[in-house]
This record gives sequence, structure tokens and C-alpha cells, in this order.
Amino acid sequence: MSLYSKRGVSAQKEEVHKATEHLDQGLFPNAFCKIYPDYLGGDANWVNLMHADGAGTKSILAYLYWKETGDLSVWKGIAQDAVVMNIDDLLCVGIHDNLLFSSTIDRNKRLIPGEVLEALISGTQEFFDQMKGYGVNIHYLGGETADVGDVVRTIAVNGTMTARWPKNRLITNDKIQVGDVIVGFASSGQTYYENSYNSGIGSNGLTSARHDALNRFYADTYPESFDTGLDKDVVYIGPYRLTDPVDVPQAGSVPAGELLLSATRTYAPLLKVILGAYFDEVHGLVHASGGGQTKCLKYLPRPMTLVKDNLLPPPVVFNILQAASKSDWREMYQVFNMGQRLELFCTPASAGKMIKAAEKLGIEAKVIGRVETGSVKKLLLTAPDGTVVEY
Repeated sequence: MSLYSKRGVSAQKEEVHKATEHLDQGLFPNAFCKIYPDYLGGDANWVNLMHADGAGTKSILAYLYWKETGDLSVWKGIAQDAVVMNIDDLLCVGIHDNLLFSSTIDRNKRLIPGEVLEALISGTQEFFDQMKGYGVNIHYLGGETADVGDVVRTIAVNGTMTARWPKNRLITNDKIQVGDVIVGFASSGQTYYENSYNSGIGSNGLTSARHDALNRFYADTYPESFDTGLDKDVVYIGPYRLTDPVDVPQAGSVPAGELLLSATRTYAPLLKVILGAYFDEVHGLVHASGGGQTKCLKYLPRPMTLVKDNLLPPPVVFNILQAASKSDWREMYQVFNMGQRLELFCTPASAGKMIKAAEKLGIEAKVIGRVETGSVKKLLLTAPDGTVVEY
């Protein structure tokens, strides 16, 4: 059993899916988000969507970094994480404008003061202001801030995003077909709309990442930062302090904490362009979040084999996590995005347009694989050392 499983978490969220399997799957079951009739407007040509997500346990890393360094700005990254985990899911069904957002922040007031709340709220608005410059309008409708120290040990930062959208401008993944290629867009590096190097970590797998990378100092000093019911042999077992320098070829020396806390990159500026100019050429979109590179299997319209044999090299942060956790390639690619958090399905003739649009924004992109015939939904993934992993 992997350390990830021993901590009682699952990249595939099997229990969650079992609990929700009898719920309405929406108008388009293969779409990345559930899509419902236009209950708000009563127009058969429009649809409604509501999406809830957040920064997850990454907020605990922010807490540790803030306690150790006093740097409040780290919370602005968590604010972005909570928004991006919502908007980038909605992007994958074609929604890229006129969105409503409401935040939910649960805190232990004894440990999380008002200045942290101010940083989170201002960080959210700053992100929205930035996206507006790219034609992505997100309206901040406030939210709920609750002092629930009996429930939350430190802080939980989440949000809900709502949209009303034309039915004829949806990406439902039903057009994914044999012969398509898969274009992968990098989660790491530095885009033209980012202020610094992004490690690519995103907001998934951080329970495993922080325990595997950070050392026992954090368990002894901040017991409020983990589930005390866990076995000691899986709690903060790594070699790093948050301020320890890590050599990153593209960015020089970067503190380990900054690598783990890189704000989740949004692909909103990119998909605003692609969905505006090449909508009819996009056959499918997948946000490689929970489930990593295997996430795509859940949204295929029929049995087929996906071959990913030309993936981008894993960024440094994932090499660090693999070395610390001793995880094999199968687990790494199932837990983390491994350097490409957005996948687009299209014909080979269209791929160059998508790649060029990404390059204009400073996002590395390339064809990472293809769609082949198959009797079941299957993924064949080639790891950096040549190992072929089947899911």
C-alpha cells in the first residue's frame, strides 16, 4: 500500500463517486462538469452550471509558510487556487466569461487572524481584476466567512462559481473520436500573465506532497496542521524545511515552500482565445486535476484507447516528490498532473493552432498523445524512463 493510501486519501475519490452515483448526471454525461437546463431563465437554448471547489489542504502549507516566514502574500496564492479550481473546470465545458463567484472561508479564529482574511479576500479580487484584462469577467458576489474552530483546525478556503451559458457553445466531449490528437498545455514555467516561476503543482495531491516533502519539524511544531489520528510513519517524513533552497533550471534557487505553494495556473486567457477563434475544432477538454493524467478516462464518450507517449518532462517539484515518497510512475501520474494540467482533443490539422495560441501567452504546449480504437476505455502512458503504464 502506498503512503498516499495510508493517509486515507484517494486521487480517484471512490467513496465520493459512490455516494453521488445515483444523482442526476445532467444533460451531457460526458462533459467535464454537470450541465443542467436553464432553471434560472427558462430558456431551452441556454443551460445552467454551478461548481464548488477550493484550495484543499494546500491552505495548510500556506499556514506553515506564513507561520515560519511571516509572509502574508502567500494567502493570495491560496485565494487564486480556490478560484482556479472552479473556473478551469468550467472552462472545460466551454464557459469563459460572465461568471459569478461566492467564497466560503472556514477558520479557527484562535489561529487565523483578520489579516489573513483580508489577504484572501483582496487576493481574490486582484485575480478577478487581472482576468478582466483578458476578457474573462468574473463577478465577486461576496460569500461566507465562518469561525468554526471546533470543525476546522486551521483554515479551509473554498468557493462556488455559477454560470448561465448558450447551449450551442458547449464542449461536451461527445466529439472526441479515434484519430484525434491530445494537445497538452504546461502547468509549469512562467506565462506572460504570471509574475514568477510556477512549479506546476496545482491544488491536487497536496496532502501527500507536504507529508512526503517536509520534515518532522512541522509535526512537532505545528500539530494543528495534520490529522493526529494518522500513523507517525506517514506524517511529515521528508527532508525539507519550507525555506530550504531547491535548484530549478528555469528559475535558479527557489525555496521548497514556494515550489509547493505556486498558485494554480489558470488557462482562462488561453481558452478565451481558443474557444473564441476555434470553437468548432475543439472536440474535448479535460482539466487534469484530481486523478492527474488518468482523469481523461472519465470523460470519453465511448470505448477507446488513449495513448500518451510524448508527455512534457515532469517539472522539478514532481521529481522531488517522487524521490521523497519513493512512488512509482503509476502512482505519480495518477495523483499529480505531472506538468500538464490541461488537455485538448482535436484533429491533427487543428493542433498547430492550439499550440500557437498557447505560445503567444508563454504557455508551453505540444501534442502529447492520440486517440486509438479500443474495446474498453483505456490509457497507455509512457513514463520518462520509457516504462509504459496501463490504466
